[in-house]
Amino acid sequence: MKEPKLRFKGYTGEWVEKKLGDIVERITRKNQHLASDLPLTISAQYGLIDQNEFFEKRVASKDVSGYYLIQKGEFAYNKSTSTEAPWGAIKRLDRYENGVLSTLYIVFGIKDEEGINSDYLVSYYDTELWHKGIRAIAAEGARNHGLLNIAPADFFHTKLMVPKDISEQEQIGKYFSVLNRLVILYQRKFDEIKELKKYMLQKMFPQNGENVPVIRFGGFTDTWEQRKFGELVEKYEDPVETPIDGYMRLGIRSHAKGTFHSYVEAGKELETAKMFRVAENKFIVNITFGWEHAVAITDKEDAGMLVSHRFPQYSFNEGMVPKFFRYLILDEYFKHHLELSSPGGAGRNRVLKLADMLEYKMTFPTKEEQNKIAAYFDNLDHLITLHQRKLEKLKSIKKSMLQKMFV
Repeated sequence: MKEPKLRFKGYTGEWVEKKLGDIVERITRKNQHLASDLPLTISAQYGLIDQNEFFEKRVASKDVSGYYLIQKGEFAYNKSTSTEAPWGAIKRLDRYENGVLSTLYIVFGIKDEEGINSDYLVSYYDTELWHKGIRAIAAEGARNHGLLNIAPADFFHTKLMVPKDISEQEQIGKYFSVLNRLVILYQRKFDEIKELKKYMLQKMFPQNGENVPVIRFGGFTDTWEQRKFGELVEKYEDPVETPIDGYMRLGIRSHAKGTFHSYVEAGKELETAKMFRVAENKFIVNITFGWEHAVAITDKEDAGMLVSHRFPQYSFNEGMVPKFFRYLILDEYFKHHLELSSPGGAGRNRVLKLADMLEYKMTFPTKEEQNKIAAYFDNLDHLITLHQRKLEKLKSIKKSMLQKMFV
């Protein structure tokens, strides 16, 4: 008898193989009476969701009378493939009372709720177990612009294993339903804090040539000062005098990705005699990818790493707070200035002209206000990291349990 690695206490009954077409029925009702004007799409992460919300635009035709009308609680299979969903995605409509779907989707509903639990089916299609059946029926040359060539009749002949005891199905479905709600909750919190940071970066720094921001901490009223970047920093160099047998190297590809470390064996990269040591709280730029905003403010963990001459460092003058500049250099105008200061072709053919970069005019407040702003955004980044870790942990738990609780 096949059974999962992990089961709820008290359940020892058998699991049985079912043909999908025996427990669900295909739905082909058309939206001919325009019962709904809500065009839906399937996201591997968010399930069945409004196209306007997911794509930020409507993809469906204006006339949706020929589309399928799907009701809340019914399922749909999107045969479009993606990195997250290599064999498409099967989701239940939970967010809305109804909606419309392209006829490229396969829509179906449960025949008998007493024989198969809907939440169990939702959880089953979060596993990868059903991929094997889809792989077997996908036609030769199946991926036409990312769309699998699968006939509905073949789809409903795929098989799945289910607990014979409906109460065990309900327990499994309930467990993953709670877990999914937690994932959604932390995802929403994570997205909200990221959006808050994006908003506050626009409001707490002067925009469009202004000399004061829209939002400020209480007690600060002074106009922000504007000076050339080159007047705020000075070149910093700590060259390596003698070669080192193996070393940790610091790199940076773009500001969004931040810095990264890699161990380099002696002789495999540049000679260490041509390298420079990295120090904490420095402005560092990758002149090869400066046009892609490859800049950063170095951290404690970066200190002691080695970089080539293509990663010049700058110290900040008195009155400048490095942590404040971590957020100031996110500015889109500065990013654009770096691109303009990197003439040439594409990729490695473009090299940042440091003299041009240092001509950029930066606007900044008093040191006290810099510290306040830096502390605020540091706290936001801390919250983003906490929620990201919690979200990753929940997703890891879900992935593990999906592997252990199904056959």
